Amino acid sequence: MDPFDAGAGGLLRQPKAVWATAGASVVAFMGIGLVDPILPSITQGLDATAGQVSLLFTSYFLITAFAMLVTGFVSSRIGGRRTLLLGLALVVVFAGLAGTSDTVGQLVGYRAGWGLGNALFVSTALAVIVGAAAGGSAAAILLYESALGLGMACGPLLGALLGGASWRYPFFGTAALMAIGFLGITVFLKEQPKPARRTSLLDPLKALGHGGLASVAASAFFYNYTFFTVLAFTPFVLDMTPYASGAVFFAWGLLLAVFSVLVAPRLQRRFGSLKVLGGSLLLLAADVLVLGYGGHTTAVVCTILSGTFIGVNNTVYTELALGVSDAPRPVASAGYNFVRWFAAAAAPFFAPRIEEWTDIHVPFVVAAVTAVLGAVVVAVRREALTHEAAETEPRHAAEDGVTVFAN
Repeated sequence: MDPFDAGAGGLLRQPKAVWATAGASVVAFMGIGLVDPILPSITQGLDATAGQVSLLFTSYFLITAFAMLVTGFVSSRIGGRRTLLLGLALVVVFAGLAGTSDTVGQLVGYRAGWGLGNALFVSTALAVIVGAAAGGSAAAILLYESALGLGMACGPLLGALLGGASWRYPFFGTAALMAIGFLGITVFLKEQPKPARRTSLLDPLKALGHGGLASVAASAFFYNYTFFTVLAFTPFVLDMTPYASGAVFFAWGLLLAVFSVLVAPRLQRRFGSLKVLGGSLLLLAADVLVLGYGGHTTAVVCTILSGTFIGVNNTVYTELALGVSDAPRPVASAGYNFVRWFAAAAAPFFAPRIEEWTDIHVPFVVAAVTAVLGAVVVAVRREALTHEAAETEPRHAAEDGVTVFAN
């Protein structure tokens, strides 16, 4: 079946419950890059340093990492619909509170609560969309992937449009959009069947005992440090207006979406997953190194270009994580994400401090090194990853290029 077919079960003929969940997913993913264009404005508005403001990412992703151990535990007990609504409610509350912050400490704390809500939502949304979809999972997964890409692209754009007037408005805007998503899911989504087996808090950690999954998680840890150095530290380096910065990261997000959904599967079929991943990591390392040492125009171009490598990497890592072990996919995903989100929390914390200790170039040197380390792990642990890599091509052929992003 062509997932774009407008017939029964096609991408354009899904139940309202699927569209409601997908729409809320767009806003949830927007929250990741929403603050990018307004970081300098927040620094000025709250009389804070770049290092303090970067904690907006650190608190968000640190809570997200630990929440990965909780989401399966919660959803397997109260059901997918209630988990989604709980996550959305937390985002509405904490995003709204973030807009009222008078100190950077308050803002960082509210952002942490936002991260918990977002983790509960996005970790459950894919399963709910697939369960509620008509005509099989292919169109539903593509719809989820499209929501991810659209959210990553539009987050910085919304942040710029609303943040041009005040850095507080993007937070209020997100709260309002998530409230609409809450109402949509309340009205259109019926409760999904609960899993036959309840997930324990330790299941994701036990899954990491598998050598292949542990290798994917370790490589993704290094990669995510590079990824979030670009996302969280580069806005300070570019030092542009919210509108200009939003345009840069909107272009970045579009490339990420296109290369994640359309380009990565074709590269994998032609060259194999491990070659594609290793090559993309090395190209990302070269890109961020040039970003750090180039002029302003070069930095803008390299920031946008990094979206291509990040999109490819996201897709390949996800498939490896979900297929390399015999753990259930939700459990494997939770364990993998538990490890890699720690790097997403670490990069925004360390990059500005490394700049303070050295100079503006060194944080990007570190980011280039971590990308190379990610490629080294893939090369050294190739044997543990070979089985999943060999299985990737036939799965792509069966799914017509549709991939799953593990959250």
